[in-house]
Amino acid sequence: MWIDSHCHLNHERFEGADPAVLVQEAAAQGISGMVSVCCRIHNEFPEILKIAQAQKNVWCSIGTHPHDAGLETEQAVTLEKLVDLARSHPKIIGIGESGLDYYYDHSPREAQEQSFRKHIRACVETGLPLIVHARDADEDIASILKEEGAGTNLKGVMHCFSSSRALAEAALDLGFYISFSGIVTFKNAQDLQAIAKDIPEDRILVETDAPFLAPIPHRGQTNHPAYVRHTGEFLAALRGVAPEDFARKTSENFHRLFDRAEA
Repeated sequence: MWIDSHCHLNHERFEGADPAVLVQEAAAQGISGMVSVCCRIHNEFPEILKIAQAQKNVWCSIGTHPHDAGLETEQAVTLEKLVDLARSHPKIIGIGESGLDYYYDHSPREAQEQSFRKHIRACVETGLPLIVHARDADEDIASILKEEGAGTNLKGVMHCFSSSRALAEAALDLGFYISFSGIVTFKNAQDLQAIAKDIPEDRILVETDAPFLAPIPHRGQTNHPAYVRHTGEFLAALRGVAPEDFARKTSENFHRLFDRAEA
């Protein structure tokens, strides 16, 4: 049984599909649970929490995506408020996604950094894992995590990993997990595949980032949590292990990191 460690069940690209149907579709493909991840606290989080509350094996996070870090409504969420919200319901098992995105730069980099540091501090205070979004910002991601996490209990995951081997190694050194999406199945992803092959077996996760980045054989389509098995089976073959063993191991890793998710 697989676990989709990162998806967005509330996203408009699902064209009004009932989240319960997406969960049932995934269960039929051997997916036993998933995390619906928050990108905007102000107008998205209540819906995400409602979805998680309604489904037994769906959990959620709370956080502000770096694309939205410059919004006044997101900046108005103080560290204290973020901590209070993160503690408000047992279905909230992580904080994020937060990080830095220098590829799109939809928010000023200063706002992204301030938001990222706020989310890290909230993780340290609550003990919840951090869900990190990193794009074209490897050095700053690594340095901020090291600076803010020094001497703390900080833990987390590099979500939808597609960065450098140097960032993967820095994250592993900090005790973080590495999560791979459908990108790793693409034919032009040889460098990423080489990294994925070398990640320690007790630090690797799988995800869809649905509705984005559908893996082969669904590339170009709307991604669904059910498709996480394609990514998982690809990684299992890449690493030379049986799919059922890899599914079990990545699920164990998930519950070790997201230790507030009931098995």
